[in-house]
Amino acid sequence: MPAPIRLRELIRTIRTARTQAEEREMIQKECAAIRSSFREEDNTYRCRNVAKLLYMHMLGYPAHFGQLECLKLIASQKFTDKRIGYLGAMLLLDERQDVHLLMTNCIKNDLNHSTQYVQGLALCTLGCMGSSEMCRDLAGEVEKLLKTSNSYLRKKAALCAVHVIRKVPELMEMFLPATKNLLSEKNHGVLHTSVVLLTEMCERSPDMLAHFRKLVPQLVRILKNLIMSGYSPEHDVSGISDPFLQVRILRLLRILGKSDDDSSEAMNDILAQVATNTETSKNVGNAILYETVLTIMDIKSESGLRVLAINILGRFLLNNDKNIRYVALTSLLKTVQTDHNAVQRHRSTIVDCLKDLDVSIKRRAMELSFALVNGNNIRGMMKELLYFLDSCDPEFKADCASGVFLAAEKYAPSKRWHIDTIMRVLTTAGSYVRDDSVPNLIQLITNSVEMHAYTVQRLYKALLDDISQQPLVQVASWCIGEYGDLLVSGQCEEEEPIQDEVLDVLEGLLVSNLSTPVTRGYSLTAIMKLSTRFSSVNRIKKVVSIYGSSIDVELQQRAVEYNMMHTMKCHISKYLWSFCTGIPPMIAYNKNGLKIDFTFERANPNPNIAVITIHASNTTEADMTDFVFQAAVPKTFQLQLLSPSSNVVPALNQGTVTQVIRVLNPQKQQLRMRIKLTYTHKGSPVQDLAEVNNFPPQSWQ
Repeated sequence: MPAPIRLRELIRTIRTARTQAEEREMIQKECAAIRSSFREEDNTYRCRNVAKLLYMHMLGYPAHFGQLECLKLIASQKFTDKRIGYLGAMLLLDERQDVHLLMTNCIKNDLNHSTQYVQGLALCTLGCMGSSEMCRDLAGEVEKLLKTSNSYLRKKAALCAVHVIRKVPELMEMFLPATKNLLSEKNHGVLHTSVVLLTEMCERSPDMLAHFRKLVPQLVRILKNLIMSGYSPEHDVSGISDPFLQVRILRLLRILGKSDDDSSEAMNDILAQVATNTETSKNVGNAILYETVLTIMDIKSESGLRVLAINILGRFLLNNDKNIRYVALTSLLKTVQTDHNAVQRHRSTIVDCLKDLDVSIKRRAMELSFALVNGNNIRGMMKELLYFLDSCDPEFKADCASGVFLAAEKYAPSKRWHIDTIMRVLTTAGSYVRDDSVPNLIQLITNSVEMHAYTVQRLYKALLDDISQQPLVQVASWCIGEYGDLLVSGQCEEEEPIQDEVLDVLEGLLVSNLSTPVTRGYSLTAIMKLSTRFSSVNRIKKVVSIYGSSIDVELQQRAVEYNMMHTMKCHISKYLWSFCTGIPPMIAYNKNGLKIDFTFERANPNPNIAVITIHASNTTEADMTDFVFQAAVPKTFQLQLLSPSSNVVPALNQGTVTQVIRVLNPQKQQLRMRIKLTYTHKGSPVQDLAEVNNFPPQSWQ
């Protein structure tokens, strides 16, 4: 067979492909050639073919047929073959493959190899994809290499030990003796990996955590040497000595010092030195400072040190890098509950972050701003947050509105301020208010008795300006239904509307295309409630009856039930007073669909005056308009006829016209009355006379 092309040539060829299909064709052709070479057991070019296969794997093409070839390369005595073989094993195999059983013996042999680089390859592979069984079988070899004097092998063995502990935590104690001298190593690579190993052991075992707390002074010395040492080109990054090791040590100190007074006390000074001496002009220094802040906040640090840490985060908020600003806001949000006053000092900077262009920063700034609200700054913070609510993107409005509601409920300086704030939110972002906000706001308004007149006036005026904000319309409709009488009774600070204007607004909500079914339900209910507060009863009954045939089932059911309630109320009110004074009602007139009922009560304090209430109802299909009731009594009586409730008797018993008659009967004679009825029915005038002589004795005795 001809010699296969080199990896470099394959890469160059694939890059010339103009389409995905052309690339696939090239890959398939080369895979076919590689398969043929594998079948021929070609040992000369196996390494080259596996390398090309790994490149195809990185491009996303299947390369699983090369797994056994990787094992053959691992078993080879040539270092170049082993290097490609182990790389292939790390890329193509995982711990679920049965081929791991074949690898264990090869790795064990290579861990005891005379060449450190072969040993390093075996350690890297075991630390990358070793299964639990492999870790159990090879943990002893890893522990031996961890004790060797070779720094190159010790750092790789430490990282491999981390993987072994993650896979088989019960093997942790095996590595405990080997960790005694790890922190005494001068090599930074060994120090770094040793700190990683100690961190893993402390996180997984409380016993190990207690054991390694005695290493805090040693870790403090190492960290101090790092920040006080001069320039070292081997470890220097932007003028800072080995920032990666510093960060790892700070993380380990955070774990060791948490909930431990002695350990925290031992590291307070070094943390203060790191916080004050680290250069902040580069991101490297900011990374160390951020880890320092997290450590200070997690351990039992001194109050002054915690203030220093929060001030560092405050400086981060002024950084041009948005990632640094984001982590600062996130960290402040975590600490605001425990160090509220220290965070408050940076309130203006935090509020300025609400204007940031980055949405993640704006969200964190909004959450932190709400966390900073208290009784002392409620007015100023609400002003800023309401301004943010006006201008923020729609994705923020729901959360911001809910936050304003909660803060106002908790810290409102007065009821009026509370109502005004709610109104501002409803008019600004009413469509984004969550559904549960409407009943909560209604409950708040209900409990603020002294603010009912002011609130209903503000809500009514808001409806006149805008009916697109549905939660606003729903709350306003409910308030008008409950407190509509206050709106027209002269108790408002400004000129009050008349009853018909209020009903016009509510009827407009019922027919508006902007109104949701829920809003229409609120409006219809409000109109029905006003039938007990306004005198325009017949108009209200007509509006309600129209929706008895609505295509909206919910609205139709409400209208039908409200009509039934009104009819029942009419019947109840007709007889209530009569039965409470012991005088039975009577039918005075019943003809051509018009029925006149009399109910009675005694005038108090004058028992000689009988108060008669007439109830005119209409069973026909058309209204009786221009209705006039007149009455006359003998000269021994005196009669006073008050104004009627309406001059229209609604059709189909959908309402009644009431009118009060006061009769003075000083001689206690039997009552007689002549009545005259005039009205227009279906366009024709009607007039009729009738005698009423069958008054119950209780009405005149």
